[in-house]
Amino acid sequence: MSFEINATHGPSLRSWVATANVPGCDFPIQNLPFGRFRPAGSKEAFRIGVAIGDRVLDLEAAHVLEHSDMNLVMSASPAERAALRAVLSEDLREGSPKQKHWQLALYAQADVEMGVPCTIGDYTDFYTGIHHATTVGKLFRPDQPLMPNYKWVPIGYHGRASSIGVSGQRFKRPMGQTKAADAEAPTFGPSKRLDYELELGFFIGQGNALGEPIGIVEAEQHLFGVTLLNDWSARDLQAWEYQPLGPFLSKNFATTLSPWLVTMEALAPFRAKAFERPAGDPAPLPYLDSDVNRHTGALDITLEVWLQTAKMRAAGEPATRLTRGNTTQAAYWTPAQLVAHHTVNGCNLQPGDLLGSGTLSGPEPDQAGSLLELTLGGKNPITLPNGERRTFLENGDTLTIRGHCERKGAVRIGLGEVSGTVVG
Repeated sequence: MSFEINATHGPSLRSWVATANVPGCDFPIQNLPFGRFRPAGSKEAFRIGVAIGDRVLDLEAAHVLEHSDMNLVMSASPAERAALRAVLSEDLREGSPKQKHWQLALYAQADVEMGVPCTIGDYTDFYTGIHHATTVGKLFRPDQPLMPNYKWVPIGYHGRASSIGVSGQRFKRPMGQTKAADAEAPTFGPSKRLDYELELGFFIGQGNALGEPIGIVEAEQHLFGVTLLNDWSARDLQAWEYQPLGPFLSKNFATTLSPWLVTMEALAPFRAKAFERPAGDPAPLPYLDSDVNRHTGALDITLEVWLQTAKMRAAGEPATRLTRGNTTQAAYWTPAQLVAHHTVNGCNLQPGDLLGSGTLSGPEPDQAGSLLELTLGGKNPITLPNGERRTFLENGDTLTIRGHCERKGAVRIGLGEVSGTVVG
């Protein structure tokens, strides 16, 4: 079962919130993503809000919900979530009798502070980007870029939930051990090869009981929504520490999310045929395969990466775009396959658990999802419009990821943006 297109996606729908009707708006009435907010500068508890145009609707003040527990919303059944979306769509439309009352529950997004979208109990990062895996593999293993298991099993590792922050996160350059190829012993100090990773985050809605796997046919019903994710990476720390157990200090210092959860219901018009594997690639094992997943399991999302250095910011210069790509060209495994694989051994997922897609790079150089790929491991620095050069991120750099969905016959919706700054 997959999410279906219904009246809430109608391209002719307009909202009484005027800014939601502006062409190119990230948050038209067809989107309705969820987030947690509070008035800027206050110490109030975070509330549940829905983005509409350049506003956010307080769901408690609008008497849509009687609580501020986002994880409780996420734990609802697919039918309950669809009913909530229908109410929001109906009462935010032009001509709604709720306009007079709900206008009092609106806040300007510019006047609020956004929090992490929900309480995240566990975080798993996958490695679904086959072009990223191949390019990076060539840097370290020219004779065998992909490990033998890559095309058989969705590769992942358990990450750190406590250091996940929301867009606008500022973090210190991580410290750790590194070892030069010609050195006899490692040294300790700040990372010199700090990088970003362009990812999507998939949030779990309803969970499963310990010992009860989620089948591939039902897997999408356990997904609540999608967010933008930047899993910052210290490449030099990673190169020294990752064998035999994988990343540790090179990843757990910071991960940044966009503040809005775009629901699976909102993404229904933007499904794409699942990854067409090259001739000779193995078919997924039966527990990772279904007719629906083969035909509409992939999401069609355009992703962009932008960089603004401290020097650019001081000069009043805007960020410059580094890359632009699409998930349909990047991911080897679908979100449903990640859920099915994660639970096939009986692992229990809970509402609010986060699954990272892994770096989503396209086949072309200008679709790379990391500086490691863009600069071929630092060998080919990129030159920015103001003449600055970068191999990896420097102190004061602000990295921003943006995403949107656009397709003929459907209204464009956005995922907003996620930005973070290295402070030194």
